[in-house]
Amino acid sequence: MTHAPHPPRRRTGFTWLGLWTLGALLAAATAQAAASFAGMPTPPPDDGKLRIVAFGAHPDDCEIQAGGVGALWAQQGHHVLFVSVTNGDIGHWREAGGPLALRRKAEVEAAHKLLGIRGVILDNHDGELEPTLENRRTLTRIIRAWKADLVLSPRPYDYHPDHRYTAILVQDAAFMVTVPFFCPDVPALAKNPVFMYYTDRFQKPSPSKPDIVVAIDRVIDRKLDALGVMISQFAEGGANGSAALYPADAAGQAARQKQVRENFSRRFLATTARFQKELAAWYPGEAAGRVKHSEAFELCEYGAQPNRAELEKLFPFFR
Repeated sequence: MTHAPHPPRRRTGFTWLGLWTLGALLAAATAQAAASFAGMPTPPPDDGKLRIVAFGAHPDDCEIQAGGVGALWAQQGHHVLFVSVTNGDIGHWREAGGPLALRRKAEVEAAHKLLGIRGVILDNHDGELEPTLENRRTLTRIIRAWKADLVLSPRPYDYHPDHRYTAILVQDAAFMVTVPFFCPDVPALAKNPVFMYYTDRFQKPSPSKPDIVVAIDRVIDRKLDALGVMISQFAEGGANGSAALYPADAAGQAARQKQVRENFSRRFLATTARFQKELAAWYPGEAAGRVKHSEAFELCEYGAQPNRAELEKLFPFFR
């Protein structure tokens, strides 16, 4: 009985290796494309430095809450990205729309240069941010593309809906950043970042209880300079300002800018006064008494849960 010849054996190893290589190339290409969306800066190299992403609702929120630590990280060569989730296009009493968005973009970019960090502004309308699936995908892609070790955001208890929904979006992304088939165009993170909140003064349903307080006296002038260039928001008063706040004459403008600077300095002095107990845990003995200006951050229950030694690596400012 004559048997039909066996079909030729497939070269499966070569085929799968080829497919794997092609897949890796495609993944790299799509990751690069996703990383560059919406003005996203090119992600930093894998150089062993920290990678931090701070989210705020508007172009000034991150700068107020984390401009000091941002400058401290940048001084040490770490990679810091400040993300505004809206474009701030209604944040002024006289101006709105595209012209205001462009003005605020220019202001915050000037602030970032002073702080030594990078930034991106997402094209969502100010006052209209919603915790949509597409926005969740966008934040997930940003965190992945930056390969973040630490992610900062507002708490979800705030007077402003954009602030609350920024917090919700970051919380929703906190798990999804490690899920491979959610936004597969940007590779999922193998390790979940640490997520932390900025401090605030809202009491319900729970007050802010920072896990770390950082002295920013070394960079306070740089931070105040950075906030000072955002004239539309602070000197002119933003959405609740008026023409009376920022006079037309040079002397009046200088006086107003000095007032804004002093107000912000008092704000960061108040953070130190408010969190003396928490500050003393990080600056023992007489060191805590020498701290004037500070920023404070609270651990989120989502994401990685660092111990004290791990927090010291993320905030390497205590030596």
